[in-house]
Amino acid sequence: MRRLVPCASALAALIWALVCLSGCGSPAESKANADAPAAGTGRGAAGGGAAGGGTAGGSTAGGGAPARVKAPVVMVLGDSYTAGLPDMAPEQTYAADTARRLKWQLIIAGHYGSGFAAPGRTHQTFATLFNEQLAWRPAPDMIVVSGGHNDWPHSYDQVTTAARQLLTAIKRRWPSSRLLLMGPLWGSDPPPKSLQVRDALQDVAGRLRVPFIDPLAEQWITGDIHSGIGNAPAYIRGDGTHPTPVGNRYFADRFITDLRKLGLTRPRLGS
Repeated sequence: MRRLVPCASALAALIWALVCLSGCGSPAESKANADAPAAGTGRGAAGGGAAGGGTAGGSTAGGGAPARVKAPVVMVLGDSYTAGLPDMAPEQTYAADTARRLKWQLIIAGHYGSGFAAPGRTHQTFATLFNEQLAWRPAPDMIVVSGGHNDWPHSYDQVTTAARQLLTAIKRRWPSSRLLLMGPLWGSDPPPKSLQVRDALQDVAGRLRVPFIDPLAEQWITGDIHSGIGNAPAYIRGDGTHPTPVGNRYFADRFITDLRKLGLTRPRLGS
């Protein structure tokens, strides 16, 4: 029995020697092997530029995933139709729905009750809201000014002057940004006063060479909810003025149709 101990020790030493001779590396060598890139990875097949070096919308130099295309930055300044109401968040308006569909990076500005000449409950016209909410930001690809519904108590000259001053200020602030003017939205057949506001805005847009969208002339809404005629009952809330969720989606449909006609669904700064 005493002779078995030396034999067992010798056998263990022999096994250890065979394991070492089989090529087991040191811990450092094993880590290096684990960290090394697998065959076919690392540099690209064409000589290997940095990852993400492809052009926007195309593949990288090594054939990798395409780079992300920059979403257009679009600002929309407006009244309750654009900026929402106490019970309707800006994210629920036609402007937000348009941005989601066209994949814009959207900034909504404005306030319900405000207009070009109308100060609203906050005593802020569009010009004041532009300066406070937008003018300090970097230049967008496009800015849309949408409004006029609350300007009906004001004269043609008052609306014309206020609109001209605002649009001129925007063009001076961001000369390379696309600028679009949209006339008043209405929840029924337009009354004469709304047409006067529309005419004033259309005149300013023409003089300043700004594209103009006219929801009244295009009859986005017809009839009214009280008479039950036209499309108003399908899209307008019980207040007779503002759109329902379905109405906001419908407004977005009409807005996108006009944007496509103007080639402004993917605006670019300086284009």
